[in-house]
Amino acid sequence: MASLQFITHETEQFSYREGAFMALEAGCKWIQLRMKDVAVETVRQLAEELKKACENRHALLIIDDYVEVAREVKADGVHLGKNDMPIEEARKLLGEGFIIGGTANTFEDVKRHYEAGADYLGIGPFRFTTTKKNLSPVLGLEGYAAILSQMKEANIELPVVAIGGITCEDIPAILETGVNGIALSGTILRAEDPAAETRKILNMKRIIK
Repeated sequence: MASLQFITHETEQFSYREGAFMALEAGCKWIQLRMKDVAVETVRQLAEELKKACENRHALLIIDDYVEVAREVKADGVHLGKNDMPIEEARKLLGEGFIIGGTANTFEDVKRHYEAGADYLGIGPFRFTTTKKNLSPVLGLEGYAAILSQMKEANIELPVVAIGGITCEDIPAILETGVNGIALSGTILRAEDPAAETRKILNMKRIIK
């Protein structure tokens, strides 16, 4: 599984589509299409377009929340937040061929997702971020280290992606905690040259395309 996940976000400069295609063209191999408070048909149309683009670039497409859309467009998987469809229910609808990721903020969340059959965990937030409403408590480096230690003690082996307010400068220290990947949105989209920023991150030590 690629270890840089780009999460779409609409800004004054970029639409959801523009951000996703920019990340793909810069070499990112894992796109999460996250579109909150928009019509399902709008999500479906962009998901269909992105699915073809991701296939052409050998990249993964994960759909946030919209399980039925993920199934219809044959995306690679879904990411489910705390208020989205339960992982068990999504697995029944999608089957074993789809990747299912779950958002976690505590070890209790991790354990619940593991038992429900999640394929990876998006753990965060690392720090405060404006790209997500109703933010859970900030974890920081100590929070990641603690949760990963608890996972090891409980023999829970799942890929962990750090998420939430992460900057380029944070990445080396976060990776040292033992996480498997980084999810970024605002850091890339707010950069002076987002494509160059994406390539820079992909070329950093221990970030594997």
